[in-house]
Amino acid sequence: MAEQDAIRAAGGVAWRADGDGVRVCLVHRPRYGDWSLPKGKLDPGEHPLTAAVRELAEEADVRVVPQVRLPRARYRSEGRPKVVDYWSMRVVGEGGFQPDTEVDEVRWLPAADAVRLVSYPHDGEVLAAFAALPPVTGTMALVRHAHAGARGTWSGPDAGRPLDATGWAQAHRLAPLIALLGPARLISASARRCVQTLDPAAALLDLPIEVTGDLDEPVGGQDPDERALAAAGCLAELAAAGEPVAACSQGKVVPGALERLAGRPGDYVTPKGGGWLLAFAADGLLAADRL
Repeated sequence: MAEQDAIRAAGGVAWRADGDGVRVCLVHRPRYGDWSLPKGKLDPGEHPLTAAVRELAEEADVRVVPQVRLPRARYRSEGRPKVVDYWSMRVVGEGGFQPDTEVDEVRWLPAADAVRLVSYPHDGEVLAAFAALPPVTGTMALVRHAHAGARGTWSGPDAGRPLDATGWAQAHRLAPLIALLGPARLISASARRCVQTLDPAAALLDLPIEVTGDLDEPVGGQDPDERALAAAGCLAELAAAGEPVAACSQGKVVPGALERLAGRPGDYVTPKGGGWLLAFAADGLLAADRL
């Protein structure tokens, strides 16, 4: 399926605690007479994760925090290929659902019951993947600082090198994605460009930026492996606190830190202004999804 020509949509498995288990959200669409996971088409230029959160609010009247990427669904719709991105979404608030012409009923069910009710096999596969996840104990946005020009064009100390115009544009694009996680803290490496990358998110969320050298890249003969280990330890400690966090580090730190958190090699090279949605379980890093 040629994804560049496909209809793009996004949604999620919204879940809330219910006694010793959880219940997930399904919606009924009178136009199709079906039961499905809440989802919808991306607006022009919209990030899939932003669309997923928006659609859950519009269709099920819930506020959610993304946690783990779930399997992508691919099928044909209206004679065209369609690709739908899904995430596990923890419910953090609910309004008063009102039926309308798009969704006229919402049900909250155990995942096993939801699998039996949904009208489409791909929704069942997404729900099965959700049900197989261990409990998520922490979420984090980990980003690499945005573009700050070339080292050779900056005459001062490298730690003082600021974002350029491209970098500020990247930082402003990152801010609403970071906000989707509802972080309680913003943590930055000490380089100026790292702090500035979080500035738009800090203004949007009205949060201070906390600076730590544990996320700094190696300098002056420091061992890169030791710096990566220190960064991984810092990130694990932040995740263990149980509240969503956003952190900004550097290109020589992020890949090594993620490899140590994951416990295995992987492609963790991160472009400037790029980042990851990280989910942690009791035994460590559960998932790393590129933002």
